[in-house]
Amino acid sequence: MISYCTNVHPAEDVAGIVAQLERYALPVRERLGADKLGVGLWLSAPVARGLADDAQARKDFRAELDARGLSVYTLNAFPYGGFHDEVVKHAVYRPLWTESERVAYTIDCVTVLADLLAEDATYGSISTLPLAWREPWNDQDDHAAAAAFEQVVRAIRATGDRPIRLAVEPEPGCVLDTVADALAWLSGRVDPEYVGLCLDTCHLAVSFADPAETLAAIAASDVDIVKVQASAALHVEKPAEAREALAAFAEPRYLHQVREFSGGVVHKADDLPEAWTDLPGEGPWRVHFHMPLHQAPAAPLATTTDVLRTVAAGLPGEPHVEVETYTWSVLPDAGDLVGGIAAELEWAQQNLVKEGVSA
Repeated sequence: MISYCTNVHPAEDVAGIVAQLERYALPVRERLGADKLGVGLWLSAPVARGLADDAQARKDFRAELDARGLSVYTLNAFPYGGFHDEVVKHAVYRPLWTESERVAYTIDCVTVLADLLAEDATYGSISTLPLAWREPWNDQDDHAAAAAFEQVVRAIRATGDRPIRLAVEPEPGCVLDTVADALAWLSGRVDPEYVGLCLDTCHLAVSFADPAETLAAIAASDVDIVKVQASAALHVEKPAEAREALAAFAEPRYLHQVREFSGGVVHKADDLPEAWTDLPGEGPWRVHFHMPLHQAPAAPLATTTDVLRTVAAGLPGEPHVEVETYTWSVLPDAGDLVGGIAAELEWAQQNLVKEGVSA
């Protein structure tokens, strides 16, 4: 089942989460005419801790989900909290995988997911950040992070018959910037039975990596794709002709990393406002701004849904698939959220299932 990620909603308490599921997820399910709707839950650290500490609260929350026809296969444990603060930027990468707070939060998510997991799920997945922002980071941090993952794996082993797996999500600018970085770091450091890859197709597109070659590299490794975040980046073929159009996307809440491919090299800028001075401006740009899957922006802008389609067509196995457009609140002319989420899920069913994604 294709899920949509609830990190698009700002609630950071159980009552608020239930209210937003009632306001958005239930009408999305009804609009799609579906008996069940997959939701990839985002739970802030205080919510995850409260649920992990209270078995009855988990049972009650599960009943709220069941009553609305909502099924949970995956959690997004990348943002720790405050994901809809006025300014998020680099704060989304804290705490790091070297910090005890990250371990405790992830273990809490393991406990919660074990009780929320849909009856027909063969496993549960939890996506997480690619260790940290790229600096400061050293070999000692590598060892600390590997030990932290092992702590979580020990907790996972105690959860029951259906495994829960961590899915590490490479992101431009982080320690694990690309899929190649993630494969190199994960191989030999973590137990591949419990820790694998979250393949975010927006991030993949921004890196300018060839999607078919990337899938081949993953297949040749000992790392599984545990989860796919079905997402699209903003693409600009000629940046000099798109300055005014891009200005609408240079918003202050989230970090929008930019990559340019020119002269056979991928050039890097850490945020959209910096790109005009940090990049040559001679080749196409891709911007880390999650764009609605079903909408084509007006020229000279475009999106990278072609990368998503290529990934869907070549996916090994049946990883969890989650539509993760968390940017609706900062999109220019975003429109109706229920209609937007429903349209994205319809697009995913029509364009990804036929390519190879499981319905």
